[in-house]
Amino acid sequence: MAPLSPEQLLGRLVKGKPVPGILLLGGETYLRELCARKISDAYVPEGVRDWGVTRFSAAADSLSAILGQAQTLPMLAPRQVIFVSDVAAWERLGDDSRDALVIQLSAYLDNPAPFSVLVFEANALDKRMRLGKMFAEKTVVVAAELSNDPAERAKLAWALAFEMARELGVELERDAAEELSEIFNGDLAAIRTELEKLAAYVGDRRRVTRADVELLAVSARKYSVWELAEMLASRQPSLALEFLDSLLREGEQPAQLLGALAWMYRKLLEAQELPAGATGWQAASRLGMRPATAELAVRQSRKFPRTQLTRGLAALYEADSRLKSGGTSQRAVMEFLVAQLASSTLA
Repeated sequence: MAPLSPEQLLGRLVKGKPVPGILLLGGETYLRELCARKISDAYVPEGVRDWGVTRFSAAADSLSAILGQAQTLPMLAPRQVIFVSDVAAWERLGDDSRDALVIQLSAYLDNPAPFSVLVFEANALDKRMRLGKMFAEKTVVVAAELSNDPAERAKLAWALAFEMARELGVELERDAAEELSEIFNGDLAAIRTELEKLAAYVGDRRRVTRADVELLAVSARKYSVWELAEMLASRQPSLALEFLDSLLREGEQPAQLLGALAWMYRKLLEAQELPAGATGWQAASRLGMRPATAELAVRQSRKFPRTQLTRGLAALYEADSRLKSGGTSQRAVMEFLVAQLASSTLA
């Protein structure tokens, strides 16, 4: 069975039927935490979670201790949820120890305690190994990760932004959610951090608008990338790399800067599609920006050949994949990208 999405898991939890084993698989921390929280909410009443929710580590605790807890009736709670983190540690066991563990865990999942839900967590597992195959066959696997497809990632981040806002006690307007999703390229942790700032900013108004996002959350980063746009349009790689270095030294995070660049390239493409002679207010309405920013986008868009923008956007998506895959210096990824964007080969 294909892994469930977080939304599909939440739909299944609403039905209330216990699931003996769940594997939260993926490196997106916010999604894992969201799923874990919803699982606890679904199965254990809030007042008894001190007794009904237990946490173990596969790296530090024995499987016997974990299964012993699963087979012990919880105190004061009709059902218990047991979280097991670091499951990838079991892959690093010797062959004999790992095979014995798979047999023991598989036997439990074939005949689970009716009052326990085991939730396993791992960034990744080798699907070719017996452990990974056993989890695929005997647990509900949930993909706690964002899609590699930019549109799908943005769609999920946009939907989850509403969930984050509700948790913070504020209402998030649709276009504000879209703005956050675009500017942070679907980075859920960054979106959550910005929403916390926005919730404090709007105070008793308890409603976050696009104007609030423009003003507080991302305006400085956007203007930084507009400065960079001038260097890219005029194909000045040395100057662009110096500017990138200053941004990184000032604390800009590569993933968030990349998201801002992708946002800018999309807006430049949209600006090129505006009718000739469009006023600042017309451009602002079509581009979803304040008039001054919209006028800046229109001016900058005239300096780029369209092929440079479309190929640049493809290069940005490739860089995003490299950042998320790890194994390469984030600074090196950004330096290569900026040099590529300023190169005449993209024109």
